[in-house]
Amino acid sequence: MFDVQEELKKLPNCPGVYIMHDEWDHIIYVGKAINLHNRVRSYFRPNIGRGPQIDKMVSLISRFEYIVTDSELEALVLENNLIKEHRPKYNTMLKDDKTYPYIKVTVSEEFPRVLFSRQMKKDRSRYFGPYTSAGAVKDTIELINKLYQLRTCNRNLPKDCGNDRACLNYHIKQCLAPCQGLVSKEDYQRQVKKALDFLNGSYQDTLKELERQMQQASENLEFEDAIRYRDLYNSVKQVALKQKMEGSDGEDKDIIALAADEQDAVVQVFFVRGGKLIGREHFYMTHVSGIPKQQILLDFVKQFYAGTPFIPRELILQENIEDMEVIEQWLTRRKGGRVYLKVPRIGSKEKLVELAAKNAMLVLSQDKERIRREEGRTIGAVKEIAKLLELSELNRMEAFDISNISGFANVGSMVVYEKGKPKKSDYRKFKIKSVSGPDDYACMKEVLTRRFLHGMEERKELMEKEIEDEFGSFTKFPDLLLMDGGKGQVNIALQVLDELKLSIPVCGMVKDDNHNTRGLYYNNEEILIGRNSEAFKLITRIQDEAHRFAIEYHRSLRSKSQVSSVLDGIPGVGPSRRKALMRRFKSIEEVKSADVETLAGLDEIPESVAQGIYDFFHGAKEPAAERVEIEDRV
Repeated sequence: MFDVQEELKKLPNCPGVYIMHDEWDHIIYVGKAINLHNRVRSYFRPNIGRGPQIDKMVSLISRFEYIVTDSELEALVLENNLIKEHRPKYNTMLKDDKTYPYIKVTVSEEFPRVLFSRQMKKDRSRYFGPYTSAGAVKDTIELINKLYQLRTCNRNLPKDCGNDRACLNYHIKQCLAPCQGLVSKEDYQRQVKKALDFLNGSYQDTLKELERQMQQASENLEFEDAIRYRDLYNSVKQVALKQKMEGSDGEDKDIIALAADEQDAVVQVFFVRGGKLIGREHFYMTHVSGIPKQQILLDFVKQFYAGTPFIPRELILQENIEDMEVIEQWLTRRKGGRVYLKVPRIGSKEKLVELAAKNAMLVLSQDKERIRREEGRTIGAVKEIAKLLELSELNRMEAFDISNISGFANVGSMVVYEKGKPKKSDYRKFKIKSVSGPDDYACMKEVLTRRFLHGMEERKELMEKEIEDEFGSFTKFPDLLLMDGGKGQVNIALQVLDELKLSIPVCGMVKDDNHNTRGLYYNNEEILIGRNSEAFKLITRIQDEAHRFAIEYHRSLRSKSQVSSVLDGIPGVGPSRRKALMRRFKSIEEVKSADVETLAGLDEIPESVAQGIYDFFHGAKEPAAERVEIEDRV
């Protein structure tokens, strides 16, 4: 039995982290202290204005534990790690984990590339960002590659130089083709240097050069090239206009301010890179009732900068926060260079903080209802489903569907929803191996067996390697299986789970005679759901998504099969040449449209065979044309 008063007497007078547990041994709060003895004891004294939320938390404490550290800085790092791992109910939390895009230039390569990246790694590449818009990053990369004709392929150069033909980008003047040795390393590096200058905000030289090339092309009556240079010139001007808000110091800094009411808080961050405001983002904080603004701001700084790979030189804050010196030390250590926390009172920085605070208040007032509606569509709908099925926990749902045409090309789909939102990175498709003919039950049994056997094998490998984290979509098992159908499909799923000794709830998504979602089949009975409820709408979205994913995969296989079957009738086209044609051309129509030169451009196709393929589709071979038409209809 844990005696709180006795354990309080044993607390040491040193820095560390304390962890509060409830009667079910759940971690409900994690905190750090310069002096564990004083800080932890303060929770158990008579109410001294801590606020209703802390009082509620204290009433739930069944026991506590603590970890002693050598310094307050070590305690800060440990506190962050434990909060991120356990996400305690009473800690003020960042609502969403967001990753921001970067532009990555692989300067360590002999022929560097400009790439999109979600992570900033220590790989000797140069990174620019973070940016708040993935679309803007992709547009910028596309523009840079057009401007400076840098390669986009992943070939190992110069090792793979000359191993293959130049790609389409070379022919449309968007690559200098270093893979063919058509540009020297020195000339290519000069183009990379221009790209780096561009990313650093130096646009004038590029604009002057494009204007010169446009004029020269126009004088030489090369109007297509002139138009291309004009479009590039306008694109660069657009990028330059977006960077009008500049600072004179050219430093990287984040401007941070918040707005809060009784229940919610929004933190607004302006990202300033190289003296230019490149974007802004807002963050919702939860569990803020009765928490002072300084504490919310402190919790945001600790949680956000523990996860982001880029830390600017300055954090410009709305208010002073506790432990500013310790936070500076921690961020300096994470960055590998000096980091400053500042609270401006006058001047341009103070005006930026004020602007950030106004934006935070605007988001808080205008977006509150929209955010609640979105939560209703996702998390709220999941809670409704959990309540209907009497499930204590529901986060991850997996839905399965089978697609075929009269038993031809049987395929299965697996779609995944977490917290009511699709997690497309975990989607999987299955080509049925053991079933021929229209037998949906047998197909479903194969799909589910393969899915869970694969997951069990991956889990076993991770355990043998003593890796605790679960990687990949198969190692994560669902809290609920959703089958596209009623009793029959549910029973198949239960049979598979029983054979594999797995315990996972299974639910059927039942449709009416018009093929519209009607309700759920669970525990041998049908549960009707209100058609206007968010739960019903979410189930419908999941069912439609599983069906769409299966249909798309089936269509792609059917298309490849049609191409293959037609090519089988062409003299001189065997398996290897057929595969080469299928890799290059995605449909029969593309093969038909190709001329002899294009066909002969494939390494596997000699000119005589290319002529034979062309004649097959364009010669006096009416039966073959008829066959193609039939195949396309199938």
